[in-house]
Amino acid sequence: MPSFDPYGPDVLSTDPRVRTGSRRVTRDEPAVVGLVVEDVTTSYVGAVLRVERTNGGDVVVLEDRRGARRSFPLGPGFWVDGEPVRLVRPAVAAAPAAVARTASGSRAVAGARARVARASRIWVEGKHDAQLVEKVWGDDLRLEGIVVELLDGADHLAEVLAAFEPGPTRRAGVLLDHLVAGSKERRLADDTLRRLGRRAEHVLILGHPYIDVWQAVRPQRVGLTAWPHVPRGTDIKTGTLAALGLPHASQADVATGWAKILGRVRDYKDLSPELLGRVEELVDFVTLPEG
Repeated sequence: MPSFDPYGPDVLSTDPRVRTGSRRVTRDEPAVVGLVVEDVTTSYVGAVLRVERTNGGDVVVLEDRRGARRSFPLGPGFWVDGEPVRLVRPAVAAAPAAVARTASGSRAVAGARARVARASRIWVEGKHDAQLVEKVWGDDLRLEGIVVELLDGADHLAEVLAAFEPGPTRRAGVLLDHLVAGSKERRLADDTLRRLGRRAEHVLILGHPYIDVWQAVRPQRVGLTAWPHVPRGTDIKTGTLAALGLPHASQADVATGWAKILGRVRDYKDLSPELLGRVEELVDFVTLPEG
């Protein structure tokens, strides 16, 4: 007659990970960094450091709690939390979605609504300047609530700004063509600031060196290496179109020619740094906190 053992069978005589009468199903387990696994053959326990590709196939590098490292073939023969697993390469993380940008290169704000217009304004000399600014900076200006207005020529600058009455909450930014030493535009800008007196601190007048804003478009966008030289005394627009072999006899021809040039502008990279920097400065100036 068998004797009765009140303490039961030897608890060390069997492997608790093996279920009697059933087969453990091996599952695939991505070998992600930090996963703690045990190699069944050697009983080595370590955390995954990386998966490497070798001439003999993929291996997983493990590091135990003492800092010792060992490599094992990637595949079956491991335990995770007492369950048999087949280590596999972790899925490649999807590349982060590209950040949407406006034509000016600023981060686009999805779903943003145009801000109510600020009191501050930006003035440009004419229609073509305004259309170019709108194409590249339009999204940014609407988000900031900045309105672009026309001077219809730099000759009206002093009168326009005097009527505007710039102040701490009414900043004025101005973009002029051909704002270089000794030019008519430079003299008009300096005279305007003198006439404004203390109000001048709320006004920023900047400009590019080109006679016309057309030349701020990179010439490569219209198939040129450089914009054509137009003789002094010849209208810059009609002279440019004539040099390009395009119709230039009427204002309609000029409008058509400019539309073709503007149509080749995709974003800020198609404009010269001399224009880009000045417009960015003006936008920053008129969007400073009001008050």
